[in-house]
Amino acid sequence: MDRTGLIRVDSLIRLRLGWLTRALCGAGFIGILVNGQAVFAADYEGEKIAEFVEEMKRDYGFAGEQVVELLKQAERKQVILDAISRPAERVKPWKEYRPIFITDSRIAQGVDFWRQNEAALSRAEAEYGVPAEVIVAIIGVETFYGRNTGNYRVIDALATLGFDYPPRQPFFRQQLREFLVLAREEQVDPLTLKGSYAGAMGLPQFMPSSFRAYAVDFDGDGHIDIWNNPVDAIGSAANYFKQHGWTAGEPVVARAAISGDAYEQGLTVGLEPVMNAAQMRDLGWQSEAQISDDTAVTAFRLEGAEGDEFWLGLPNFYVITRYNRSVMYAMAVHQLSEELAQARGEQ
Repeated sequence: MDRTGLIRVDSLIRLRLGWLTRALCGAGFIGILVNGQAVFAADYEGEKIAEFVEEMKRDYGFAGEQVVELLKQAERKQVILDAISRPAERVKPWKEYRPIFITDSRIAQGVDFWRQNEAALSRAEAEYGVPAEVIVAIIGVETFYGRNTGNYRVIDALATLGFDYPPRQPFFRQQLREFLVLAREEQVDPLTLKGSYAGAMGLPQFMPSSFRAYAVDFDGDGHIDIWNNPVDAIGSAANYFKQHGWTAGEPVVARAAISGDAYEQGLTVGLEPVMNAAQMRDLGWQSEAQISDDTAVTAFRLEGAEGDEFWLGLPNFYVITRYNRSVMYAMAVHQLSEELAQARGEQ
């Protein structure tokens, strides 16, 4: 066959492959050509999503076709399933955990973030009663002031975990519902928004349900953007704290000394402060700061660089743990906030 004939055959093959690709895409497949072969990826369609589509139609007023088309473009990510299924790493003691977040760099860049957003932080403190340094510390611990907000498409993360991760499927499927609703409410393309492998979003790392409940349009432009707008992120984090019970002007923790044989009983009460200071004192916990007897507290011990540290967490400490249910996380936020306030005051 001469060269002209070969060109004609090649053109015919390409024409037919192109027709096949368009036909299958029109039938509900997502297709691309790789080395002249049609490759299709439609991870979420058919019976797998039928119930979800009906729920979105019935409960949220979505058109079924719209939901189907969106989910056809969601991709199942094995790396997400691997990440969430991976056995928990060894829990670091406080003496190793603290240096991850309390660093010269995080303090210096936190002061810069504070200076750049001083007006928004001052207004958030006035409106919500949450100190500027606490808001900055939350954003600093969560995303290093917006530098590490996540590179996964939120729709991929939530679809993967909502349909292919049975242990927490109900939770993530609900987050997927909330995500599609917030995208509609904010008039943004849900295929473009990115976050963590678990679907946490923006500078403050809100899950979709938290976004819809607590995120605010703090700059008044008619749109809530916690991904690119630090003003909205600041107002949203402050509102979250306020709605979870932050009390302006109240302390967060108090260092304690322990005595006797009953103090260990105080360590079993968990994160929520269900005992008061008087009860803890009867168990051998003596606060180094003045705390009224009826103050709700929780007690914990940390393995510090210089030995065991004993602390009483006060109601505002519990509020921080509502953001992330970890004593060490809450302490990192608190101590970073103290370092930020000191560094800011020195400048």
